[in-house]
Amino acid sequence: MDAIDFPDDLVQTQAAWNATYDALAAPRPRDTTALRRRLLSLSVRLWWHPYWKTAPSMPAARTELRQMVRARGAVRAA
Repeated sequence: MDAIDFPDDLVQTQAAWNATYDALAAPRPRDTTALRRRLLSLSVRLWWHPYWKTAPSMPAARTELRQMVRARGAVRAA
């Protein structure tokens, strides 16, 4: 699949979702209620983002977004 040019706000939301998920998955996370609420809010924003109405293959595009943001996060961490 060719690289997709995702909107910046969608990429930022996915990155925030990943960070929140990682914080919640960490051993003994602090304030799990707030993290769960944030994860739910970000999930809703990701799912209903207007970009998905224009995506040619929504499931493939969602997967690519997740993989792209994870890869960028790994590069920044290195």
